[in-house]
Order: sequence, then C-alpha cells, then structure tokens
Amino acid sequence: MKTKNKSILLYALIIAMGGLLMGFDASVISGVVKFIEPEFNLSKIELGWAVASLSLTATIAMMFAGPISDKLGRNAVLKYSALLYFFSAILSAVAPSFLILVIARLIAGIGVGLSLILAPMYIAEISPSEKRGKMVSFNQLNIVIGISVAFFTNYLIVHLASSNTEWVQLLKIKEYNWRWMLGIEAFPALLYYIFLFFVPQSPRWLLMKGRYDEALIIMKKLGDDETAEKMIAEFKESILLDAKPKEKSSIKDLFLPSMKLVLSIGIVIAVLQQITGINSVFFYAPMIFEQSGIGTDAAFIQAILVGLINVVFTIVAMALIDKLGRKPLLAIGVTGVALSMFLLSYSFNAATYTLTNDSISKLPKEINVEQISVLQDKTFQSDTEFKQAITEVIGVAAQKKYESELISASITMNAMLILFGILGFVASFAISLGPVMWVLFSELFPNKIRGIAISFVGFINSAVSFVVQLVFPWELEKFGSTLTFLLYGIFALIGLVFIMKLLPETKGKSLEELESILVK
Repeated sequence: MKTKNKSILLYALIIAMGGLLMGFDASVISGVVKFIEPEFNLSKIELGWAVASLSLTATIAMMFAGPISDKLGRNAVLKYSALLYFFSAILSAVAPSFLILVIARLIAGIGVGLSLILAPMYIAEISPSEKRGKMVSFNQLNIVIGISVAFFTNYLIVHLASSNTEWVQLLKIKEYNWRWMLGIEAFPALLYYIFLFFVPQSPRWLLMKGRYDEALIIMKKLGDDETAEKMIAEFKESILLDAKPKEKSSIKDLFLPSMKLVLSIGIVIAVLQQITGINSVFFYAPMIFEQSGIGTDAAFIQAILVGLINVVFTIVAMALIDKLGRKPLLAIGVTGVALSMFLLSYSFNAATYTLTNDSISKLPKEINVEQISVLQDKTFQSDTEFKQAITEVIGVAAQKKYESELISASITMNAMLILFGILGFVASFAISLGPVMWVLFSELFPNKIRGIAISFVGFINSAVSFVVQLVFPWELEKFGSTLTFLLYGIFALIGLVFIMKLLPETKGKSLEELESILVK
C-alpha cells in the first residue's frame, strides 16, 4: 500500500505530544513533594493524596474517553485534554492552599485519562497496517520521554534556585521553586493545543459519522487515491455486517468458569505491574534518593538517570518483544525487579544514623543546635527510629523541612547501592511489566469480550496504582525504607512464580489459537 509517510509521521508525532504531557504531568510531582510537605504542613497521607489524586481522575476519564470521542471526534477531545493540561498547570502554580493544589491535580488527571486513550487510538486510525505498531509506539515512547523531561526540569529549577543572577531573582525561582516545576507545563500544553489545529480529523471517525466525502479527501492526503476508495468501500461493507444482529457480550461473561484462567492471568499481571512499586519510584524518586543521604541536588540529578534508563530500556523492549517473546521478557524483568528491591532493602537495613559534633555544626543555621545536640553521638539502626527521635527534639514541622539535611549529616551507608538498585529496578520494569502488560492484554482475551476485559483489568491496574502512590509516604514513615522495599521484592517474587507456572507464551500465535488454549 502506498502511503505519504511524512504526513502520517508528522501527524503521529503531534498527537503523541499527548503522551509526553501525560508522562511529564505524572512525574513532575516527584520534585514537588519535598517542598509542599513543610509549606502546607501535610501529613504523609495528605502528601500521598497530592501525588495520587491525578491517577484517580485519570482512571475515571479513561472509562469515558472512547464514548465521548465517538460523539465529538478524536481531535476535539484531545484539544480539550490540552486545555485541561494548560489550566491545571496554571492553577497548580498559583495554588494558595493544599486543597486547590489537589483540585488542580484532579483536573490534570482528566487530561491524562483522555490523552492516554485517544492519542494511540488516533494514531492507529491514520496509520497503514504494516506500520501501525511502530507508529502507535511513539505515544508510549513519548510518555517515558515526558517522565525524563520532568526529572530534568525539576533538577534545573532546584539548581537555578541557588543562582544569584538577576533574571533568576526577578522570577523568584528560589521562593517559588515547586510552583515553577508545575507551572512550566503550561508552555508545551499550549503548543499542543495549537498544533492540534493542523492535524486532520480521523478519517475513520468521519466514516463512522457518514461523512464519506471528507474522509476520502483526508485519506487521499495520507495515501493514494485507489487505496482510499477501497478502504471506504470496505468500511461501508463492515457497517452492513455490523448492522446484523449479534450476540452481545457483558461483564458477566468475564466470570464464566471457562474464563477462570485467562481472567486470573489478567488480574495478576495488572496488580503485579503496580504493586511492585514502579510509581513509588517514578513519583517519589528524589525523596527515595534523599533517604540515602546524598542531599537534594544529587537526589534530583540521580532522578534524571532514572528517566534516561527508562527511555533506553523501553526502546530495548520494543526491539525484543517480538523476537524473545512475552514470557521470557517478563521472567527476566520480574527477576530483576525482585533482586533490585531486595538490594534496596538490604542497603537501607545496613545503614546507621549518628549525629556527631562536626556534622551538627554543619547543619543549616535555622535548626536549633541546642535542641539537636541531645542526640549527639547516639547511633540509630533504622531510619524510622532516627526520624522519630529528631521529631521529638525539634518538632514535626522542622523535621519535615530539614529531613534531607539531617539524614545527610548522620547516615552511614553505601549510597551507590541505592542508585544501582533503583536503576536496576527501572531497567527491569521497562523491559518487562511496563510494555508487555498491554501487549498481553490485547492477546489474552477472546475476541467477543476483549474490549470489556481490557477495561476491567485496566481499571484494576489504575486502582492499585492509586493506592500504591497514596500510601508510599505513609509506608516510609511507619515501616521504614527497609521493610517497604522488602515488601515490593516479595510481591515481585510471588508474581515471578505465577508467571513461570501459569503464563503461556503468546508470541507467534493467532488470537484464535490463544483462545483455544486459554478458554477451556
């Protein structure tokens, strides 16, 4: 089939900016949590809400994105998502209270849910079949690029805050650091909105609406005249077939005895992808690195490495998934996830915390030295004990504000092991659970109920993601880093056993073959 690849590529890249904004919006909060916790005097659960609120509305928006776009058009709804990104960025930047900040994040979540569903849908609808997989993958690649950009801009703002240059002082980047982190997204969101006016409406959506002449014009721009007319004829034929009475599927069909195995696999993979802690790492990366005592600047730099590793290994996964297969990638990746989490748990367990006279003298002058000196030369074996002792002598507000400086001054541990553990975890996830889950979902379920089944397990995946993000700060406070990462490793180990025993290899098998194997 002849296609005008440059036009299709350009439109795909523009639409995929929705993925970049989604990745940015989801991860930019990682640099914000350190500053909003003391400013708004948040509890750990409230801090979790600041992060997880986006996932809550994104989950809801995903359920309605398809039907709304069927009525209004893919382009129109994507424009609304761009405006939601823009408005939420501005509102986040000027938020006078924690409640307004959460409302802004909830608004952003709607934009995330819409673009996450509709960007790949539009790209699939304009792409030729032989290039569809590669074209749609632009959106996933843009998501991980957006995550990396968020980590980089967060670091840049923290770094600029220490500068005395006139323009930095004029923009008050130091005073409004977290507000700049959130507000900067308004610029690419506005560009996305403008660029969408140069992208044509989905020709398949136009065909659905009976606007055949408009669809034909766009199809001819994307390919040759003969192919365009043939596709319209095929579409009209499919409309006639769809008009015939068919047996409708429902959510009840998922729970038939014959679906027990395939539904169990879908639910376990959906839960496993999130319960091993990926969004704890992406959305709290600087906080985790600060627990190793490397300081704020270094923590933000290492977060950039997390984003880069994620991009590189996502590309690796895209190259290997049709060569090695789904099960080998999952087995390798989940093994790496478990080992990385056990390494993190071991490293934090080996850490000790001691404030010496020399380290106390180097603390910020705002910390009351007389109060803190009562802890001098006392050694604590866990981060929870140390933080509790600090809170008792200087109070909750001061402990939250200067936690990073106090840990850096007292901790003795191998910080490189923490870096290796986090990077190993992200690399392992990016070649396995990240991309493979959605491929499996598209292959495992029978044709008749595939749409309902993917929505069901996708909802479970999003719900678990929300809970993991919400409770992570509370887990660190109550359980400590050692037990938190140990739990993630145990979950990964259980998931690995399930994968090795029950997951079939789906590579190279038709959907009909898989249905005969899995649906008994």
